Amino acid sequence: MYCNAKRSLGKGRNCQLAMSRQGSTFSRRVATKGSKWVFLAASGIGAMKVVSNKIDETHGEVSKNLSLPYDTMADGLNSLAMSARSYSHYGRSYLDKIDELKNSFGDSVAGFNDILNGGDEVTPAIPPLQPLKPLQIEEPEIDEEAQDIQRQIQEVMDSPVLLEVPLPELESEPSQCTIPDETLVQHQEVLEKLSLELEEKERLMEELDATQNEKDLKHQEELGKLAQEIKAKEEAMNEKDSKFQEEKERLKEELAEAQNVALQIEELLQENKDLKSKINSDKSDSHRTETELRKELLKLQESYKRELDKYRSENEQLKFLVKNSNLKTSSVKKSIIDMYAEVLDTLSDNDNTYKIQDHLPRIVVVGDQSAGKTSVLEMIVRARIFPRGHGEMMTRSPVQVTLGEGNRHTAQFNGDDRVFDLSSEAELKELRAAVEGRMTKNLKPGETVSSEVISLTVKGPGLHRMVLVDLPGIISTETRGMMPKTKEALTEMAAMFMRNPNAIILCVQDGSIDAERSNVTNIVQAHDPKGKRTIFVLTKVDLAEQNMLNPTRVKKILEGKLFPMKALGYYAVVTGRGPQDDSIETIRAYEEDFFSRSKLFRSGAMRASQMSTNNLSLAVSDCFWKMVSDSVEQQADNFKAARYNLEAEWRNTFSGIREMDRNDLFEKAKDDILDDIAALHKSTPLEWETLLQENLWEEIHPKVVDDIYLGAAECTSSSNFNTKVDIALKDWTDDKLPQMAINVGWQTLFKQLETIMTTKKADREIGDLFQPLKANILETVKAQHAWQSTALKRLSVIQKNALEDTAVTNKMQWDNSISFMERILKERIDLANDNLERCIGPSWTERWTGWRSRSPLESQCVSAKNELQKLLVADEMHSKHLENDELTTVRRNLQTQGVDVPYEIICTVWEKLYAVTFLTRALSSAQQCRKAFYHRSIACNAVECNDVVLFWRATRMLETTSNALRLQIMNTEAQRLEQEVKQYLDELSRDEENKKRLITGKRVDLAEELRKVRSIQDKLELFIAELNKDQ
Repeated sequence: MYCNAKRSLGKGRNCQLAMSRQGSTFSRRVATKGSKWVFLAASGIGAMKVVSNKIDETHGEVSKNLSLPYDTMADGLNSLAMSARSYSHYGRSYLDKIDELKNSFGDSVAGFNDILNGGDEVTPAIPPLQPLKPLQIEEPEIDEEAQDIQRQIQEVMDSPVLLEVPLPELESEPSQCTIPDETLVQHQEVLEKLSLELEEKERLMEELDATQNEKDLKHQEELGKLAQEIKAKEEAMNEKDSKFQEEKERLKEELAEAQNVALQIEELLQENKDLKSKINSDKSDSHRTETELRKELLKLQESYKRELDKYRSENEQLKFLVKNSNLKTSSVKKSIIDMYAEVLDTLSDNDNTYKIQDHLPRIVVVGDQSAGKTSVLEMIVRARIFPRGHGEMMTRSPVQVTLGEGNRHTAQFNGDDRVFDLSSEAELKELRAAVEGRMTKNLKPGETVSSEVISLTVKGPGLHRMVLVDLPGIISTETRGMMPKTKEALTEMAAMFMRNPNAIILCVQDGSIDAERSNVTNIVQAHDPKGKRTIFVLTKVDLAEQNMLNPTRVKKILEGKLFPMKALGYYAVVTGRGPQDDSIETIRAYEEDFFSRSKLFRSGAMRASQMSTNNLSLAVSDCFWKMVSDSVEQQADNFKAARYNLEAEWRNTFSGIREMDRNDLFEKAKDDILDDIAALHKSTPLEWETLLQENLWEEIHPKVVDDIYLGAAECTSSSNFNTKVDIALKDWTDDKLPQMAINVGWQTLFKQLETIMTTKKADREIGDLFQPLKANILETVKAQHAWQSTALKRLSVIQKNALEDTAVTNKMQWDNSISFMERILKERIDLANDNLERCIGPSWTERWTGWRSRSPLESQCVSAKNELQKLLVADEMHSKHLENDELTTVRRNLQTQGVDVPYEIICTVWEKLYAVTFLTRALSSAQQCRKAFYHRSIACNAVECNDVVLFWRATRMLETTSNALRLQIMNTEAQRLEQEVKQYLDELSRDEENKKRLITGKRVDLAEELRKVRSIQDKLELFIAELNKDQ
């Protein structure tokens, strides 16, 4: 407090020295709640008391012993008075006392001046005053009111206006003086009263000091305890910190080891990849070599098979010649019929795209249903080889039967290795079942009959060499179970075979019914009106003889006088005994017996040459070979001319392109497709993972951005944001995410394969010829291929681990996550702006430059947008949803503007406008997080940049998932896909119908027709050469 006294007196250091010599107590401090300046009054009183005592004891040596100047003391009292006035609340009671003291002191000064000027000498002994030690009192806390008072006192003390008390100047050695007793008594009383009050105040101060000391001790004790606790906690923290540092160093070492291991694994993987690439390359080369070897092997097998068949045939001929040396001519005919049958089979198996007419001779068996056509054919073949039924259609497809001599009675389907022994009843039953099965297989949906030919070769001793075609019977009425237009289909099928000008028509008529009920005779007459190639057969003559009252009717039929149609010959046969299923030998014996005792024969209605199936077979065979001799050379010339025309067309249309038929093209396409699958391994891991990441993000970004991020972004605290995000991610990972990723991997695999197939540079010779086949393979394999089942569980674990990782370890990852987030938000902002612009219509510029105008609805949206923007300006952190009162206020404001906007439109505009505002705010928040990697708190982000962490987790999940999918594709799925494609290609190679549908075009059809024509021409020329040798 000396500083305050020094400023008040204006003579700091002189005052300090004077009061120190005289024992002044100006520096006593008074600690009260209200102020620190009450001590000024006490100091003034103490100083006055000292002055009074000195005056009483002064004997004229005042100036010698009292060095304090009077003007200085007056200035001090004046300053004390002003300070006490300023302290009006706590020091008002002292103000009056100080004024009284000042007045009294002024009188004393006047008397003292008189003494100095010549009064009586007073020589009291004034002992030297010892300076008092200042009280060591702890300053209490000062409240606001005390601070205000302190400030006012300071202003008063700093003021230059002081109470002026005139004091005479002391001489250097004043003379002795005296003071009046009355004045001294008054001064003494006042000073005593003030002294008592001062003592009371000092006592109170001592009590306050004691109380304060106790509090200080308690505070010191508490501070000591707190210091000990803090020290203990610091020691614990230091210990934990040391352990943490040790653990950190250990983890760093482990991380370094893990990185080394990862590098080693990466090197091993690269080596494995190089090894796989080399293996695949070797495998591809070996596959090509294997394919070429397989082709050569097939060619060798075919050639060996042909040679073996040739040697087998020659062997059988030699055996037959040895057994029947007188049948040399027959052996030549047998080889000829085999050659001719081969030509017919070639024509039957192929479709004539270029309409090359098949005019080679064959015997066509036609007749009404249940007229006995099949029975006649079985009698000629000498075996029951066809399905049998009573009164129902059994023949539903044309059956071509090539008859030839052989030492064993056998049957064999064209292109089948199975040989049926016709002498065995069990194998006969199997043969009939096989024929019926092939007929059923040839039927297409919606058909009762099929035009596809079933080719069968039958050999046996004594069989006449010829080729017969058994057709389904002609019907008069369609019954239930038949498809519509079955009757027309049967008639057209018979007409198609009879239109061949070299076909021999074997017209079969049921003799047990009236001739007028026949349908077939009119059809035959229409195609052979002169009867130059028709042979008429009357069946069931035994029944006709029993039922017919007029025998001459049969005679007229066999003489060609009953029907208007004409024929080369007329024959009567017996093919069975009604419904009984007798063997061929039994029927032949019955037929021989019947004709030997027949009344019709004895009456002359029939000639002997017209009876029995044996005579019929000889006549048909001779007619057949005569027709062959007359027409085959002309047919060979026709095929030669057709070949020349086709070759010329190829040279003009496809000049410089190698001629390949459908099978050759299929083999080339097969190799090309397998090469495309192998090309999947040529893409680098980075390319695969980039493609997988893009496709996967395209699939999952609505869930990540709309449902998870935007659903949690409105949280006001980071803890709520993290909780909501964690729950959503866990539910998603457990439920749908792994399957979505597998679907993306499956789609990416096939999309990449499709890209390779479609963008591959086309071969000049091939062009786009393989595209339908490749598209069919892709579609089929897509439907068949399923992702490996065990991959789902592994992928789920990988994704969970990636999404649970919230530690962004370095600044680069942090910046990449922010960049990723910014890119997504910018895309969303552009989309949201587009939605808003579509809602509010064209802008001012678009309206003026494009001559456009807003619709009434768009005008309402604009008004609602302007009004809703005021809400967002007033509250930038507005929630996503409008309150009812806000909605009502907006609509009323719009109504006051003369615009009535429905609540639905206001809500729609609000959603679009809020989306733009919120996403813009989110983008700004993300940009602020760039500098918050080390200190999240410095970013103005409500969720403390945890939204950036969310996108980091999503990025991490994309990386790990794409890597896992790539490994699954390269190591497993591509190989499984290749096996499935190979299997399907093998199936297609045996499916001629699908091959024809998938590999088509003028080039293919022309090459196919050329191949067929060449093959038929070569076989016909060989056949003609052998036939000429025989003749």
